[in-house]
Amino acid sequence: MTLMEFSIIPLDKGPSLSRYIAKALTVVDESGLDYRANPMGTVVEGDWDQLLGLLSRCFHALQQDSDRISIQAKFDYRKGMSGAITGKITSVEAKAGRSFKQ
Repeated sequence: MTLMEFSIIPLDKGPSLSRYIAKALTVVDESGLDYRANPMGTVVEGDWDQLLGLLSRCFHALQQDSDRISIQAKFDYRKGMSGAITGKITSVEAKAGRSFKQ
């Protein structure tokens, strides 16, 4: 499995972007993939092709309203691993001997 962390923002919509972020997050939610939204982006777990397809669908959803879009994405592939979206946090917390805010 692969983790993808991404942010996608229209650059031509002024200071308030929540309407457009909500549009992209709806696409993510409807994908059926496990994800976590955070203040600076979204983390999604899936296989490579699913994630690239999802990123493309998010782009096309925002492209309907925007002439300029910025996308930042990073990927973490680990062969044979699943559940990393929560497992990585659990592992760090176990080593620290405490829970962290999420």
